[in-house]
Amino acid sequence: MIKHNSAQRAGGRLRRRLRGTVAAAAAGLAGVAGTGAAPATPAPAAAAPCPAALAGKATCYTGQDDNGAPYAIAVPEHWNGSLVVHAHGGPDLGDAPDPGRSLDDLERWSVMVDQGYAWAGSSYRRGGYGTRMAAADTESVRRLFVSAFGTPRRTYLHGQSWGGNVAAKTAETYGRAKGAYDGVLLTNGVLAGGSRGYDYRVDLRVVYQYYCHNHPRPAEPQYPLWQGLRADSTMTAAGLRARLQECTGHASAPQERTAAQQRNLDDILGVTKIPERTLESHLRFATFTFRDIVHDRLGDRNPFGNRGVRYSGSHDDKALNAGVERFSPDPTAVRDLSYDSDLTGRVGLPVLTLHAIDDPTAFVEHESAYRATLAGADRAGNLVQTFTDEHEHSGLSVAEYANSLAALDTWVRTGRKPTARSIAAACPAFDRVYGTGCFYDAGFRPAPYAARVAARPGGRDWPAMTATQERAWSRVTGVGIAP
Repeated sequence: MIKHNSAQRAGGRLRRRLRGTVAAAAAGLAGVAGTGAAPATPAPAAAAPCPAALAGKATCYTGQDDNGAPYAIAVPEHWNGSLVVHAHGGPDLGDAPDPGRSLDDLERWSVMVDQGYAWAGSSYRRGGYGTRMAAADTESVRRLFVSAFGTPRRTYLHGQSWGGNVAAKTAETYGRAKGAYDGVLLTNGVLAGGSRGYDYRVDLRVVYQYYCHNHPRPAEPQYPLWQGLRADSTMTAAGLRARLQECTGHASAPQERTAAQQRNLDDILGVTKIPERTLESHLRFATFTFRDIVHDRLGDRNPFGNRGVRYSGSHDDKALNAGVERFSPDPTAVRDLSYDSDLTGRVGLPVLTLHAIDDPTAFVEHESAYRATLAGADRAGNLVQTFTDEHEHSGLSVAEYANSLAALDTWVRTGRKPTARSIAAACPAFDRVYGTGCFYDAGFRPAPYAARVAARPGGRDWPAMTATQERAWSRVTGVGIAP
């Protein structure tokens, strides 16, 4: 077990053991991920500049694992001997990985290193959707760290946004191995899984087209809306933004919108319950990420459906429901997306979640889905959920991140399960250091997921994928999404 080694000794050890040996350290992951393809040539770990917030406080390294996934590692000067393994959100699109992504996230969550934890994060081997792939790459960077430093005192998983889904999947898939992980921190996580977690964006896609008729335009090649966008489209994010503006005036002051634009905007927001400030980002996801999921990951099969959904909240619900596009999913596509991203709830580790009540991207009702998932697997006793009166998705108070990690560490070390109130009460001590505020609402409990997102058939029962289903599907050749 590692004690309080200095970053200098640890850094020398990293250089000796990782330079030119990354492939050997991660060799087991190729089989776990089931690629079947020749792995990318790994790049040896090398010292790299730390983010500005960690200058003089840590030593940082970057490299590439055996599957071509870039990674970053940071070891603080005063290391407490424990490790945080980070799973980043997104998913970022495009075939190539972004080597800078893990460094960007290290900067965003530098508070964890500031608190004395080593940090390791993967940028994943490619862009695009693939929760199990991302989980395998997250596990790979943990193994790389262990190969260099030995087994940390304790190892914690952290994931934010889609990274919450990835971290939860990592915990279920690899967390049963003795000594791999000790606890999980999920912040503003997308925790309803892929087969249900994007239904509100399915609804946005069809409701938007009903009112706007410009995505696609009548004179353009037509395609079913569940595709998000046709495979060969050259539309850009800027082009989509222009169409949204044309229909709703969403980027203009209310007094500058036409009456038709204002009514379209009111109807779209009223029906979908999506906040105006993130309407564009949700529509981008329902366009470009849906295209990635359908065309690139599922071989043009449809995992989405809205048949039987009753839309309400518009100025004329009868006309909307009569005119909106309807479709049913391909069962094999649902199976593959579910196997890749849905959670069974079979996690045997302490799990702490932190979620902004007014998160405009991953609605707080994702937490209800996750609680129901663990309850359905008889694992609810492993979960503590905390909520804050904040209004952002990509970042919460630094003091709260530090407080959450400390609460999880205390839970793991002592076995004493905290409460939302005890965690809230501990936050001011960290706020005296970071001065970013503590905004806990210890009495809050989110409504059921179906209160925010119209349930499809069977969509009120959790988990969306049981452990029995997962085992059965794992025996089907080619099931899921390829790495």
